Amino acid sequence: MAAVTATGLAASTSVEEMTRFARGDLADLCDAAEAAIRAGGGFGWLNPPPRQVMETYWKGVLLVPERRLFVGRLDGVIAASAQMLRPSRHNEVQAHAATMTTHFVAPWARGHGLARQLVVTVCDAARAEGFRLVNLDVRETQTAAIAHYESLGFVHWGTHPLYAIVDGTPVAGRYYYKRLDR
Repeated sequence: MAAVTATGLAASTSVEEMTRFARGDLADLCDAAEAAIRAGGGFGWLNPPPRQVMETYWKGVLLVPERRLFVGRLDGVIAASAQMLRPSRHNEVQAHAATMTTHFVAPWARGHGLARQLVVTVCDAARAEGFRLVNLDVRETQTAAIAHYESLGFVHWGTHPLYAIVDGTPVAGRYYYKRLDR
């Protein structure tokens, strides 16, 4: 898919499932995640951890059978990610629902449609596996992400007032779902 950059040049975007890291992929993913964390788009971290911790995290994601990692590329460079988390095999009552987590786009890659492409890809993957809905949660301070999810049909069903603590201050979290069987 082509997008236009600030310079007016066409940029190429793509989304793919990552099952192994090719040369440069792990470094690109860590760089993008660190930039997103610094910009306030966290997925558990308020500040980027040491590079070795970040690399170990991403390598571990590929080892967990219940996780599928999707990455977004801008001009071939990994700039975004989202994970689809399947419920535990022992959780029969919630076997109908996948969870989307770790969804971010690096600040330098925003505005090219990668966020939307990743959400659509995760939902399509969940639907293909027979899931009937996708759940997600987000800090209430991430207003752009909230607007994005709601524009894609996610339904806000609840708010947790003590979802996170940021700089010693409680931050609420918003919970969403999207039905895939309609």
